Amino acid sequence: MKTTLEFDRNDAVAVDGIRRVATGAAIGTDRWAAVCATAGAAVWAGIAVLARIGIARLGAIELLFLFAPLVIVPLGLELGRALGGGGRIYELARRLQPAGAAFAVVAMVVRPGRVSGFLAVAWFMVCLLVAGGGLGKLLRELSKDAGGGPFDYSSGQVRATLVAMGVAGVDLAVGGAWLVASRLGMRPMGIQEPIGLLTVVHFHFAGFATAMIGAAMLRFAERRGKTLWLPVLVLMVVGLPFVVAAGFVIAPALKMAAAILFSVSVAGLAICLRAFGRRVEDATARFLLQVAAGAVFAGMVLSGIYAIAGYLGSDVLTIPQMARTHGILNAVGFCLPGLLGWLVESGVRKPTH
Repeated sequence: MKTTLEFDRNDAVAVDGIRRVATGAAIGTDRWAAVCATAGAAVWAGIAVLARIGIARLGAIELLFLFAPLVIVPLGLELGRALGGGGRIYELARRLQPAGAAFAVVAMVVRPGRVSGFLAVAWFMVCLLVAGGGLGKLLRELSKDAGGGPFDYSSGQVRATLVAMGVAGVDLAVGGAWLVASRLGMRPMGIQEPIGLLTVVHFHFAGFATAMIGAAMLRFAERRGKTLWLPVLVLMVVGLPFVVAAGFVIAPALKMAAAILFSVSVAGLAICLRAFGRRVEDATARFLLQVAAGAVFAGMVLSGIYAIAGYLGSDVLTIPQMARTHGILNAVGFCLPGLLGWLVESGVRKPTH
């Protein structure tokens, strides 16, 4: 027979559970990310089918972009949380991500113009929040005294991890700004479509997602032992997307050189990802990381060929062909399994503040 004290304790637990569900606290952030990414994947698949049968007027590049806010970004944000990123601004961005992604979808369906540009601003605001949260975390942690926190921030490897996560947010903000410009029909610096929209895709995948995968690899290496050259490689991968984008404006030679160097550095990252992927504990994570390593290597070979062909004036690889080959390999073959692999391996640990 239960005593009054036992009933009181049970009632207290029940009331607390109701309160947590009502406030959303009972829904773990890992479950939140899983729900957002799964729902986003379902929405994206539906849009792709509608585009295929001609109901939705969306091309390969538009579909490629929509895969980022609907699937890749929620996974990347959850990985950032698992790696120790976060804060109120970052968490706000995670909660607003589904709404921002919905506005991005509508913005892509509506014809370019003021309405489409206004809708795209919603996604841009989410990207700005991610950038603000990431840079805020970076500045706070780097200002700590060495040894004053859970990690030794005097370590170059740990600093590189924080920098990669901070720059990932900046990539999103730049991509979001270009999205607004593209949907408004603007031509910044004389750049015509589809290059403007490709720039959006570039900063979401080659920028944000790749930086987050590199940051996770650095954190894994930091726990297993120092690798002096890995931070340099990751920082090259993180920084070169900005140089590649600048090459479209400054000079074709710079664009070619930066694209080739970026392809080489990402190929190096793929080799490291394959090596580290063999050492992870979870079998599913090992499989996902091996898939990601193979896909990105093949994708970067295509990217290098395209850069050289473009500089020589050859049309051996056109933009639509690159979107259907390199774009798919990078988005679905590399970014998706790469983010999922590190998330599985991390066990979606609670962030360390």
